[in-house]
Amino acid sequence: MAGSGTNWAGNLTYGAQRTHRPRSVEEVRRTVAEAERIKPLGSRHCFNDIADTTADHLSLDALPDDVEIDGDVAWVPGGMRYGELAAHLAASGRALHNMASLPHITVVGATATGTHGSGVRNGSLSAAVAGLDIVRADGELVRLRPEDPDFAGAVVHLGALGVVTRIGLRVQPAFDVATTVHLGLDWDSLLGEFDAITSAAYSVSVFTDFDETIQVWAKARVGDDSRTDFFGARPAEVPTHMLRGTGIDNLTEQLGVAGSWHERLPHFKAGVTPSDGDELQSEYFVPAEHGAAALAALRPLADKMAPLLHIGEIRTIAADDLWLSPAHGSDSVAFHFTWRPAQASVERLLPDVEAALEPFGGRPHWGKLFTTEPPDLDLLYPKLADFRSLARRFDPDGKFGNDFLARTIGL
Repeated sequence: MAGSGTNWAGNLTYGAQRTHRPRSVEEVRRTVAEAERIKPLGSRHCFNDIADTTADHLSLDALPDDVEIDGDVAWVPGGMRYGELAAHLAASGRALHNMASLPHITVVGATATGTHGSGVRNGSLSAAVAGLDIVRADGELVRLRPEDPDFAGAVVHLGALGVVTRIGLRVQPAFDVATTVHLGLDWDSLLGEFDAITSAAYSVSVFTDFDETIQVWAKARVGDDSRTDFFGARPAEVPTHMLRGTGIDNLTEQLGVAGSWHERLPHFKAGVTPSDGDELQSEYFVPAEHGAAALAALRPLADKMAPLLHIGEIRTIAADDLWLSPAHGSDSVAFHFTWRPAQASVERLLPDVEAALEPFGGRPHWGKLFTTEPPDLDLLYPKLADFRSLARRFDPDGKFGNDFLARTIGL
């Protein structure tokens, strides 16, 4: 039961004095009921203090790793990572609708923060949730399903409602995907054909430094119509990393070679470390109709960002009805920033990024670095007051609270 160490990026040392690793749901319930304060801990891939605590951490990585398939829903244990789940589903001829950039993250942690992949018709990872089993502060196990009035508020829960011991995800028949990287796209084409470019394949990522470099990673579902031309860009002739001069051994296959959904939709392979964590991340979401205008508003910051930015990534997400989802109520465009590990300098720059996106309603990703504060968060997330009420019902004494929830949500 030693302390929890650091997050993946190494920019945060957790304050927890010990970490519980229960081996059963009953042990989870007992541990939670007996604790004065406790916080669930996933794969540590958040870049802020959303999962931090000065009390105890509770990790679910020792729970049995059984996956149960019930029709079109896969029931997944709380400690499982997407890479493990995806391999299991693919072996049985099933698929998730989408994957994030890396499969090393836990299912429960990713869905709790509104994490996503890309695709104009693809909802976030949270949008696939079909059920939650949550241990509340009093140790009671609550089962929430889509027909429950609390469900839409509970899926993206930021760790404020309890410990999710099991989660249901909608699945579909397996499919194949082929990734083609397009190089040399010019800015006039990107801004002028933004909607067409971002909808040109099942999943599209645009990588840019907001100055000169533009790569478009088009992941086409095999059998779908796909473009033979690409807005003046040319297909890469060799596998290409989004960061110039970086090795490709950790990337999933490109060059239009078709393969299983779970080996193409992520950018990085499950069995390989995606990087050494020597980075920080931020991300902001705007309604899709403002995507091109928001990108144009960010471009003047290119020189200011250059010393701190590894690369930016632009993706799309279909709307959902989940209260704290960054895509709540609106098809969205997400602007992701992978920063160099200089947190103080990054945090001085973020208000400029947020100001550029403010006219478009830029919502921050809950698990990454941002400086947006209440009451702006209440304006950006109109169901935030309802979520506070839900959290206080599930956890009236703040057992799952921490500085992050106090600072951002007011819990």
